[in-house]
Amino acid sequence: MSKKSKYILVAGIGNEILTDDGIGPKLSLYLKNKFKNSDIHFETLCVGGLEVLEFIQGYKMVIFIDAIKTKGGKPGDVYLFTPSDFRETLHLSNLHDTNFITALEMGKSLGFKIPKQIYIIAIEIKEDKVFGEEFTEELAFRYNDVKEKARQYILSLVPQHIFS
Repeated sequence: MSKKSKYILVAGIGNEILTDDGIGPKLSLYLKNKFKNSDIHFETLCVGGLEVLEFIQGYKMVIFIDAIKTKGGKPGDVYLFTPSDFRETLHLSNLHDTNFITALEMGKSLGFKIPKQIYIIAIEIKEDKVFGEEFTEELAFRYNDVKEKARQYILSLVPQHIFS
């Protein structure tokens, strides 16, 4: 791994066999292919809460891609958050673990090397508790738009020298 590739991590979080919940990993794999000549490290993760700290240590920038369910959102809506304006996504918060913001604060106090720049690309989903490798019809209908919005967010957040 080059020194530049340790600079940025794009982590797709979710479970690919739980219908729409697989949006994070699927987008991460799509973006890895789109940006294969860049120095961005892409991962797919099926963890949340404190476990996330293990994967983000040492990076300067981390971009999480995760599913979210809000009251007024429509499947396929795409949001960009930072920890300061954070709404909890499905995996960065965990009922059996600490939430993402608390995990970051705890990691800092324990001496973890927490990235200075953290972003969350959250995609509105419909279903995350039914087994299936395909998206629901509503999310599948908007998937091409979701891919393009996620790609545009990466282009706007990542310094251009990473792509050369």
